[in-house]
Amino acid sequence: MKSLITITSSLGCAFALTAAAADRPGVADIYRLDRLPLLKDSVNVGSVSSYDRTGGNDDGFSGKYSFIRKDPEGLVIADLKGPGVIYRVWTPTPTDDTLEFLFDGETKPRIEVKFLDLFLGKDPDFPPPLTGFGAGGYYCYVPIPFAKSCVVRMRAPKVQFYQINYALYASNTPIASFSRTRTPEENQDLARAREFLNAAGTDVSRFGLPAGVKPLLNQTILTLKPGATGTVFRANKGGRIAGLRFSPAEAMVGKARDLLLKISFDGQAPAVLCPLGDFFGYAWGQPAMQSLLVGSIHGTNYCYFPMPFERGASIEIISARTNTVELRAEVEHAPVPRTPNEGQFYALWRRENPTQTGQPFTFLETTGRGHLVGLALQAQGLETGKTTFFEGDDQTTLDGELTIHGTGSEDFFNGGWYDVPDRWEKRLCFPLSGCLGYEKHLGRTGAYRLFLGDAYAYRHSLKQTIEHSGQRNDIPTDYSSVTYFYSEQRPSADLTPPALKDRAVHDPTDVIFAVGEQMPLRAWSYDRATLTRKKEKLANHEVRYLSFTGSGDDWFGPHFLLFDCQLPEAGTYAVYLEVVQGPAQGKVQLFQNENPVGTPLDLYAATPTRSARLLLARAPFVEGNNSLMLKLVGKNENSSALGLDLVQVVCVREK
Repeated sequence: MKSLITITSSLGCAFALTAAAADRPGVADIYRLDRLPLLKDSVNVGSVSSYDRTGGNDDGFSGKYSFIRKDPEGLVIADLKGPGVIYRVWTPTPTDDTLEFLFDGETKPRIEVKFLDLFLGKDPDFPPPLTGFGAGGYYCYVPIPFAKSCVVRMRAPKVQFYQINYALYASNTPIASFSRTRTPEENQDLARAREFLNAAGTDVSRFGLPAGVKPLLNQTILTLKPGATGTVFRANKGGRIAGLRFSPAEAMVGKARDLLLKISFDGQAPAVLCPLGDFFGYAWGQPAMQSLLVGSIHGTNYCYFPMPFERGASIEIISARTNTVELRAEVEHAPVPRTPNEGQFYALWRRENPTQTGQPFTFLETTGRGHLVGLALQAQGLETGKTTFFEGDDQTTLDGELTIHGTGSEDFFNGGWYDVPDRWEKRLCFPLSGCLGYEKHLGRTGAYRLFLGDAYAYRHSLKQTIEHSGQRNDIPTDYSSVTYFYSEQRPSADLTPPALKDRAVHDPTDVIFAVGEQMPLRAWSYDRATLTRKKEKLANHEVRYLSFTGSGDDWFGPHFLLFDCQLPEAGTYAVYLEVVQGPAQGKVQLFQNENPVGTPLDLYAATPTRSARLLLARAPFVEGNNSLMLKLVGKNENSSALGLDLVQVVCVREK
């Protein structure tokens, strides 16, 4: 039998430790990165959330599914039987209503806090960065342990979106329930967790090694000729990799995904065979992620997932490029071999293009014992100008049982409310989650999430999926992902990436800017003009548009609208307008560098009508940001005003 030691956690909890594993649930799961490979002792990992039980998309809008039962004191949103730990609380709809946690059958809550304040750092027991907000979501990663039970209750008539992730442990696990009284040692423990999460973007390899172990540094300058394979690191005895760094990040940029990272342990088949950039959180060929454990910063790609091995390891780069690539690689490692109770590190790159109608996208489906520690997703709609596929829920099946069901795709990644200004509508990176980008005109968004204390542990099997529509998985998409996980034995999942031709980023040829909703407007007429967002019914359909009206001339000539137009590739584009034609519309023309391109479009019509695509001009554009200048150069003799009611701008790349 293993010897048993009892110690106290940073939140006043007593836990059982084995001398061999020195493992205990709680705050230490956050900052003890060296313990991340350890196989988990939990007997059940699950969540309680507000998802629509009918399979629809009412995942919190009405509040119908946002409680377990109604008590006289309020709405019970979770009722858990311990021993266990709540590891994550998330919502995009916090309120000033009081959130309560009641432990072990007690009638008086030990935690009473305004729901919003739980995430804002106002309560000393819930400090940032273990709590925080951004990209439309609010999250709390402070572990909340309970010995026998935990009831979570909201004193409010209505609750909307929420997710509560937890792990349950064997009945003889000596977990003590949450206490607001902490010893100096417990405060130090919590301080270490804060220090760790605040270190995102820096070298955190020291957290991934046992106490007192100093890493060795292996540095390599790699010159990869076309089609060549280069070795970055090789070890012929047991040890562990604590950190990887590759630079310059610019050398790994590209949409072809034609550089592969290959990591092998103990003479086995590769545990990692993944597009190099994507492994470090690139999105559509560009650096995007800046998380705690993997990402890119200041021109360097980094990874700090601990990778223990028993007898040896190798790290190689495989090039399918036609040009020579020069890379600098740094590997931090230590001669501390993998132990029997540690899993092996794996990373799986998958793509479904298109996704299957009626079936969710699968990140990972495998058998064996292990735990999921990270996901990165690049989601590309096949139809541009919309991202409604991101209404889909995440679903996690552990050991044959669906135990986790989320409330929406951005929700799974700690965000909320995609396509809403200052929420999920731009790249935002946090230590454990973030948005890799949101470009509605390309039908594109991406995200990542790391799992520390809330790792999804499984004993026999795991299936991790996410839907690609609000219901029925009926929006075809192009999804690609990287899944980071530990497994006791080699997983049954196929880790081989598809052929080179099937890995390349897909850039849409039709780029749709919904002007009435989100196309960036940089400037417009200085004088004698009005600009308004409007919506009205035309032919029984609601139409949203940007209504622009001028009179006379502006300071420098014709009235104008100047948009920022982001395009995925350089080339000649046909520029189309979709407008509301009517009796008060003028003539519009495209200008580049203050010169007219194409011929003016006369938008006059006797009655208001939404037009089809109207060809405005053909013009060259660069990859990235372009100026799109529209000028009102006159009006039809029958028109009553100088107007432009703009619905969409569509740029179609010509081959």
